Amino acid sequence: MTVLDTSIDPRTPAYLESRSAMLERLAELEAALEAARAGGGEKWVTRHHARGKLLPRERVEMLLDQDSPFLELSPVAAWGSDFPVGASVVTGIGVVEGVECVVIANDPTVDGGAVNPYTVEKIRRAARIASMNRLPLVNLVESTGAAAPSGPPPGGAIARDLSQLTADRVPTVCVVFGATTGDAAYLPALSDYTIMVRGHAKMLTIHPQPVRAAGANGRPAPEVRSAPTVPAGVTGPADQLAEDERDGLRLARQCVRRFNWRKRGPAPRAWPPIPPKYDAEDLLTLAGADPSTVFEPHEVLARILDGSDFDEFKPSQGTALVTGWGELHGYPIGVLANLGGAFSPAETQKAVHFIQLANATATSLLFVQYTGAAAAEAHEAADVRHGAPLVHAVAKSTVPHLTLMIGGTPAEEAGGIYGRAYEPRFLFSWPVERPAEGSSPRGKLPDDGVIDPRDTRTVLGLCLSAVHSAAVEGAEHVGVFRP
Repeated sequence: MTVLDTSIDPRTPAYLESRSAMLERLAELEAALEAARAGGGEKWVTRHHARGKLLPRERVEMLLDQDSPFLELSPVAAWGSDFPVGASVVTGIGVVEGVECVVIANDPTVDGGAVNPYTVEKIRRAARIASMNRLPLVNLVESTGAAAPSGPPPGGAIARDLSQLTADRVPTVCVVFGATTGDAAYLPALSDYTIMVRGHAKMLTIHPQPVRAAGANGRPAPEVRSAPTVPAGVTGPADQLAEDERDGLRLARQCVRRFNWRKRGPAPRAWPPIPPKYDAEDLLTLAGADPSTVFEPHEVLARILDGSDFDEFKPSQGTALVTGWGELHGYPIGVLANLGGAFSPAETQKAVHFIQLANATATSLLFVQYTGAAAAEAHEAADVRHGAPLVHAVAKSTVPHLTLMIGGTPAEEAGGIYGRAYEPRFLFSWPVERPAEGSSPRGKLPDDGVIDPRDTRTVLGLCLSAVHSAAVEGAEHVGVFRP
């Protein structure tokens, strides 16, 4: 057992300045979160409640087990875009009848729950998380379909993802609370369990209607298709009819209870876990530090790993990369933390070897990616040939990957081999400086959420629990080092 020896003096001017900078960023993030929670605004929220209907987060809260956590995903999607913050949908992971589930809830107070490009991306990401981690999916549906200014409809992508879950034998539940059109209208038929709220739920589907005109010599003309019309009403029988929204959520919980669902991954090695020996408040200082400074990952690991216990791997080799073993909320984990320097063959060999060992022992990997200015300059000057074996290793690794993006550069600008393109199970970011004028808004979903650094240990623990719903299996061969 190797306990990290680290401490930060909270009385120094540098500490106070860094902490203050991070609190300012967190205040900006909180304002965006409040905008998402406000939905379509007071007028539409009041009207929605007056109809005896619940808001999306109220529906989620009533669905989940009492006092259980809810890990909301991309809550400020569309921030900085022309669409409302939150993308008119709530997605996340919560516990229903003791089963971790992905939950998707349309927000009908925002343009009737209209689906825009950000909505589609957010829902598809949630479905992808359900598929990769073998998590049952609960859809709380009420949507008017595609938003008018958003361009062409998503082309059935959401419906396709739901069909794939069913093919993979991941249970899906759909509760319909009101009028539903577009792709969402097909979700009840594609789900394993369908619940509709009596008197409110109806699907509006668009189909071309056959028309026959008079043909020559009194014979009927071939059938042609007219312009689409919109027949309203329930498109098919529900498995269960609920008397009201609360009853619909009760029936959804009942469905999940009967899944007889079991996790396939191993349970935590130790429970309850030993808390870190250092205060998570210090992470505010680390996160708010000047991005031009060199990052010290041991300071972060000491505040998120169980007991601040970290067994470093090859500490004297490839010193621009820190690798080692620890536990987080009782789950074994391997850590690769980039200090911000350029990778030489030594760092590449070290990383590839470590990833091979993690796959050999079926141990999940946490990539801590520092993206400050010094890191960006170092990677610009690096020989890309040195990184090729690492690209192979990361791409071929089959154990779960979690990524934490920290530093001064937005995740969409510094993803690298740890970013979205390499499909980590989860990717979260600490708040960074506001993106430069003309750069991509946060709504592009480069990550699964921007989190308060003090919540890092909790968020990663929830993610590790979720990935263990599926079997944790390593690859036999993940890469070859070529100096």
